[in-house]
Amino acid sequence: MAAIGLGLNLLLLAAYLTCVCCCQKDEDDEESKRPGSRCVSWVSMLAGLVICCAVGVGFYGNSEANDGVYQLTHSLYQANHTLDGIDRLVTGTVSGLEGGLKQHLGRLDEIFAVREDYVRTLHAMQRTADSVVVQLRGLPDLGRAKLNLSTIAEHTLYWEHRRWLAYLLVLVFYLVISLAVFLGLAKQSRWLLTILTVFGLLTLVVSWASLGADTAVAVGTSDFCVSPDKFIVNQTEDIVPAAITHYYLYCSPSLLNPFQKLLTIFQRSLTTMQTQTQSLLLSTALHFPTAQRDLFGIQQILNTSESSLHQLTALLDCRSLHKDYLEAVVGLCYDGVEGLLYLCLFSLMSAGAFCVLLCAIPRLLKHIASREREYDDIDEEDPFNPRARRTVARGRSSSQSHVHSFCSYSSRESQSSLHLPPPLPTTTNAPIAEYMNQSMLFGGNPRYENVPLIGSGRSSPPPSYSPSLRSTYLSMTDSQIRHFGTDLPV
Repeated sequence: MAAIGLGLNLLLLAAYLTCVCCCQKDEDDEESKRPGSRCVSWVSMLAGLVICCAVGVGFYGNSEANDGVYQLTHSLYQANHTLDGIDRLVTGTVSGLEGGLKQHLGRLDEIFAVREDYVRTLHAMQRTADSVVVQLRGLPDLGRAKLNLSTIAEHTLYWEHRRWLAYLLVLVFYLVISLAVFLGLAKQSRWLLTILTVFGLLTLVVSWASLGADTAVAVGTSDFCVSPDKFIVNQTEDIVPAAITHYYLYCSPSLLNPFQKLLTIFQRSLTTMQTQTQSLLLSTALHFPTAQRDLFGIQQILNTSESSLHQLTALLDCRSLHKDYLEAVVGLCYDGVEGLLYLCLFSLMSAGAFCVLLCAIPRLLKHIASREREYDDIDEEDPFNPRARRTVARGRSSSQSHVHSFCSYSSRESQSSLHLPPPLPTTTNAPIAEYMNQSMLFGGNPRYENVPLIGSGRSSPPPSYSPSLRSTYLSMTDSQIRHFGTDLPV
């Protein structure tokens, strides 16, 4: 379905782009182009915002799916730990009863050879121990179930880690593309928008592919979550009987523990053997002192077996495994499926946004190209041309920066601190000698900077001073004049 959707999407996109390239509008009507350009820019910006929202949804869905899978694997490991504990207890009890108890009974049989009543007691203990071993060996092969659970958990963690990392890279890539869309719209960059078109096609394919994969996994997981009990019973019927599986899956008070009979027999057998061992200890303490060591060894094995029995009873209870089962189902069927649905929504939103973006970018490129052509066709000699205005403004600023100050007695900072009025742009016809004498009067040395520019056809205005300033200068000494620019108050 995702492949069909991708094919239809690419087909419709190709048809639209063909219509855009072949059926161009008249580009002479500038008033009709401006609203279209603004509309295309706004559509592209909204598509970028939708991509950002889709990325946020994707991050949430990826996190939820990852949390659900990790809860599933944690529950599987916990159940595997419980099964491993049961297997170890059963194996240890069987090895103790078959190995250690048999050795002690064999030595006691030789010691008590002269007492037939003691020998019959030892044989009865051996038959009881063999019965318990047979009952324990009749338990389901939990090693296979344990191996299956550990294999499922390891494979699930392996693929989940790679799925989470792949989606994280895809989400970061989508976020970078959305930011590049905003940058291209702000800069009106043709090359950036062209690159975004290429990456948009790639992301469109990735979006449809992720949609297909997420939908397939979500549908399969949902089918399991509709009836997980039936699925587990069918999968474990070759390993564990259906009655035992139902006991752990439902854990109802009305259901009897299928191991209750075995545990009861085990408890009674241990009680009987402990009673017999205690009786032998009391009756043989005086006549057979060498038998005390083996009898104490048998008593220690029976005490260890009783401790294992209590632990085995707790582990075989349905509450522990049922709790792990419920946590696994909740993690997979709630958090996991919810995360997959959010990832499907992310794929749909991103595919739609990239499709709109791929439709809008060619029109935006056409508007940018037409505007650049119109800008290049503007006459350079036109005084209303923005380029010509900028050129004239730069020429004026450069010419003003080369004009020296007409006042030689102070710097520009002192003039600005004095708040002197700007010189009047008046033109005078006085002879050059008058300007030089005036300069000698105020500065002490003849200055030629105020001489009119005769050769250029323009005249430089002479310095004009107010009467108060001239009288102030005439009343000063030479040292005061040199520090005039720094001594006067602002």
